[in-house]
Amino acid sequence: MNDALNNIIVPVLYLLSAVLFIFGLKGLTRVRSARRGNALAALAMLIAIVTTLLDLGMVDYQWIIAGLIVGGLIGAIAAIKVEMTAMPEMVALFNGFGGGASALVALSIVWKELVEPAYAGSAADALGGASAITAFLSILIGSITLSGSFVAFLKLSGKIGGQPTLLPARHVINSLLFLVCATAGIYIGFFSTEPSSMITGALVATIISLILGVLMVIPIGGADMPVIISFLNSLSGLAAAMTGFVLSNNVLIISGALVGASGLILTQIMCVAMNRTLGNVLFSGFGQEGGSADAGEYGTVRSYSPEEAAMVLETVESLVIVPGYGLAVAQAQHTVKELADLLQKRGVKVSYAIHPVAGRMPGHMNVLLAEADVPYEQLIEMDTINPEFKTTDAVLVVGANDVVNPAAEKDPSSPIAGMPVLQVWEAQTVMMIKRSLSPGFAGIKNELFEYDNNMMVFGDAKKVLQEIVSEVKSLIAAA
Repeated sequence: MNDALNNIIVPVLYLLSAVLFIFGLKGLTRVRSARRGNALAALAMLIAIVTTLLDLGMVDYQWIIAGLIVGGLIGAIAAIKVEMTAMPEMVALFNGFGGGASALVALSIVWKELVEPAYAGSAADALGGASAITAFLSILIGSITLSGSFVAFLKLSGKIGGQPTLLPARHVINSLLFLVCATAGIYIGFFSTEPSSMITGALVATIISLILGVLMVIPIGGADMPVIISFLNSLSGLAAAMTGFVLSNNVLIISGALVGASGLILTQIMCVAMNRTLGNVLFSGFGQEGGSADAGEYGTVRSYSPEEAAMVLETVESLVIVPGYGLAVAQAQHTVKELADLLQKRGVKVSYAIHPVAGRMPGHMNVLLAEADVPYEQLIEMDTINPEFKTTDAVLVVGANDVVNPAAEKDPSSPIAGMPVLQVWEAQTVMMIKRSLSPGFAGIKNELFEYDNNMMVFGDAKKVLQEIVSEVKSLIAAA
C-alpha cells in the first residue's frame, strides 16, 4: 500500500495541485475571476500540504495541527480586521513570512542532514552539488525577503519614515556583505566537513542576508513602494522554488516558479508605468515622501465648494473618475459609486481611469472599486483612456496626484519626466478632491493645480463626495 501511495497517488495529487495553482494564478489576472482564482489557489495549497504529509509518513501531527490552528486563526483575523488601505502592509508581511519559511526549511535541511548526524563530508557530498547550491540560495533569498518585507511593512504602515534612507557608500557595503555571504555559502557547500563550522557558516549567511534585506529596502521611498512590493513577492516565490529543489518537491518548484515569474512580470509592468528600470528603483533612492513642494510654490489655485462641483457635474454628459490612494484612505469607494450611479441614471457616461501604479500596491484601485461593486467594464486602463480625455466633459480626480501630473510630459527636468500619466488636463473640466496642496509620493509640485480648467475641492474625500452626492440629489429633485 505504501509503495502504491508513493508511486501513484502522491504524484497524481502533486500534479493536480500544480494544475490548480496555474489556473488559480490565471484567475487572479482579472477582477471578475479573482475570487475564483484565489479559491483555486487555496485548494491547491491544501492538496499540496495534505499530499506532503502523506508522502512523509511518520510526522508529528501535534505540531502540524497546532500550526494549522494558529496560522488559520491569524489568517482569518487578518482577513476580517485588516482595512483595504492596510492591504499593502499585509501583502508585505505575507511576502516576508513566505521568504522566512523557505529559509527555515533550508536551515533545517542543513541541521538534519549534516549537523545532527555529524556527517563527515561537505554539503555537496551529502545533498549533491545542485542541492547544496539551492539550499544556500534559499537561505539567501528567503532571508532577504523576510527582512526586506518587514521594512516595507514598517514604511507602508508609517511606523518608520517613508522617505529614502541613504547610507554613505551603501553600494560598496552591500557588495561586500554579499561577497561575504556568498563566500560562506560556498564554504559550507563544498569545503566545510565539520558540523560546527557548517552551522556557523549557515548562521553567518542568514544574518548577513537579513542585513542585506534591510539595506536593500531602506533607500527606497514611498513613490516606489508598489514596485518593491511586487519585487519582494517575486523573491518569495524564487525562495520557495529553491527550497523545492532542495526537497525534490515538484509542486513547490512549480508554484514557487509561478509566483517568481509572475512577480517579475508585474514588477516590469510597474517599472514601465513609471518609465524607470528596476535597477533605478532599487539603487537610486528616488521617491521621497513629503518632499519640498508646498502651498507657497503655487500661484493662482481655484478652490470650489462641493455645491459648485455638483452644479458642474449636473450638466456633463461624460465623466471619468480617477481614483488614488486618497480614495482608499478615506474609504470613499462606496460613495464614489453612489455618485456614479446617480449620474448614470441621468444618462451620463461614467468610467474609471486606472493608472498601473495608483495606490500603494499593484491592482490596489481595481480591488478597491470591485469591493464597491463597480462594474469591471467601467475600469479603463491608462493607454485606452488617455485618447478619450479630449472628448470628455469632466474628470473627477479623487486622492490622486503624481499619476495626473503634467510635469511628466511637459517638464524634461522633472524627476518624473517620461513617466506615463493620465492626461486628465485635456478634458474640458478637471475636479481634484484633495485634503491640501501637499505633494504626492514623488514630493514634487503638480502644475495641474494651477490650470485654468482645474477645480480644487479641498477636504476628506469621503466627506466631500457625500456632500456632492447630497447636492446632486437636491438638484435632481428640484429639476
